[in-house]
Amino acid sequence: MKLRGRAWKFGDDISTDHITPGRYYHLRSNMPELARHVMEDADPEFPEKMKPGDFIVAGKNFGMGSSREHAPLAIKIAGISAVIAKSFARIFYRNAINVGLPVLIADTDMIDPGDELEVDLSSGIILDLTKEIEISSKPLPEIMIGILNEGGLVEYVKKRGDLIL
Repeated sequence: MKLRGRAWKFGDDISTDHITPGRYYHLRSNMPELARHVMEDADPEFPEKMKPGDFIVAGKNFGMGSSREHAPLAIKIAGISAVIAKSFARIFYRNAINVGLPVLIADTDMIDPGDELEVDLSSGIILDLTKEIEISSKPLPEIMIGILNEGGLVEYVKKRGDLIL
């Protein structure tokens, strides 16, 4: 599974409140509308300027704070291909896989805003096409690739009946 898009760079400690601002919490039953505000507290221009297929690239502890499942879901619905960060809050990471949003752990220091990236989820290889460099990440386990391919955990279990490969 290869993904390609432009990098949007964020720093450390991006919380679920940065991802889905609390003032829009009432929109959680209208996910397409909530997704129109994704990341606007971290970068007010992001929702209007990002394009489907782009990547969120961040530092340490991405998704910290409350365990709102709608934070990774809003990112996915907004059209982001994947989130690449140095580390993730554990519950955000698991929620992302559960809703079908790819997440990769990698050293993101060499990626700059606007860089064109190609990501191979199976191998964990991130190609920065702008700089012509290769960045390794921990490849996702086969079970997680299966869950992502089905669009999330619910669809995976509906189709397969369990978590056996």
